[in-house]
Amino acid sequence: MEQPALAPARERWLLFTLAGIQLTHTLDFMIMMPLGPQLTALFGITPAAFGLLVSAYTLAAGCSSLLASFFIDGFGRKRVLVMLYSGFAVSTLACAYAPSYAWLMLARVAAGMFGGVLFTLAQLIIAEVVPFQRRGRAMGVLMSAFSLTTVAGVPVSLWLASVWQWHAPFVMLAFLSAGLLALAAYQLPTLDGHLHQQGARGGARAVARRWWQVLQAPNHRRAFAFTALNVGVGFTVIPYITIYLQNNVGVRTEQLPWMYLVGGVITFFTSRQLGRWADAKGKRWVYERLALATAVPLMILTTLPTVPFALVVVVSAVFFVVVSGRLVPMMALVSSAAAPAQRGTFMTLNGAVQSLAMGVATFVGGNLIHITASGQVQGYWVNGLVGSLVALLAIWVGRRMQTVE
Repeated sequence: MEQPALAPARERWLLFTLAGIQLTHTLDFMIMMPLGPQLTALFGITPAAFGLLVSAYTLAAGCSSLLASFFIDGFGRKRVLVMLYSGFAVSTLACAYAPSYAWLMLARVAAGMFGGVLFTLAQLIIAEVVPFQRRGRAMGVLMSAFSLTTVAGVPVSLWLASVWQWHAPFVMLAFLSAGLLALAAYQLPTLDGHLHQQGARGGARAVARRWWQVLQAPNHRRAFAFTALNVGVGFTVIPYITIYLQNNVGVRTEQLPWMYLVGGVITFFTSRQLGRWADAKGKRWVYERLALATAVPLMILTTLPTVPFALVVVVSAVFFVVVSGRLVPMMALVSSAAAPAQRGTFMTLNGAVQSLAMGVATFVGGNLIHITASGQVQGYWVNGLVGSLVALLAIWVGRRMQTVE
């Protein structure tokens, strides 16, 4: 039994709430990357160790997605969302008061365990509530939260970190999450239509059966590979952008918020427009053209010499638009790769694949570069080349994946 369609106004509120939750979850992950120069200096760690700190969040998120598949179909979506988001808010606050690298690592793992399922859960709710014909636009709204993160979240967080040190952004994020948690508890419908499907509940044997049914389908396996490759394209490069720009290009710390602001403003509008374009023109058609275009900003950004800051802003804005924009049709395609009866288990497993791929790509990217004694980052162009080749492979895999409306 499908989740009943919501009235237009209720659907807009649902998307607004999910986008807000996505904003905090994304910011919690993204804020670590521009804080890289501060944290590496504060704790005296290498880029690889910092990459591990970033990866810890995503690897924990992948593990939690696997665990979530044991219970996610046995409860209403709203109940699971509220429970996980509560733990995420507390864990994020713990990050703010971590006194050492080891404690920060533990807090990041906890935040990843709770927060890692939120994006998957948001996609799952959209897939169950919003018809396929409008799903590209809905995913565009969800992805606009990513843009809003770069427009306001990252610049404000960097400003807070510069005034009150690196702890401040996590305090702000924890309080923002608490407000959105109250809104979700009040505003979201029960979202328990899937509980009426046969086999939605059950013990370990039932979960194992659902896992097997999902994993044995070749189309599902292609969707998992498609997700992993698309995540790998960006995350071999994204976590190390600020380190490279500051060390090699000469971008100053106070200039970074402006770079994120401009890129975020542009992608805030392009994400939703790309969603509409994907619905009108075809999700696969739009995805493939954006995926092909990623090689250009990837290679330019990872080989950028010392140039005026205005050119850095232009290059980074194009990078954000193209690399993040292809995820809008990609998510619509993946969310439609499984039948409704298997979608809960499929999406949680896909979320695990996505988070693990982020962690692996970030860790691999950190080991492809190294910092010389003079402070220069070397080998970053290899990250861009790897990302470009993976983008081509993702197109090939995506063509073999079918969608179920």
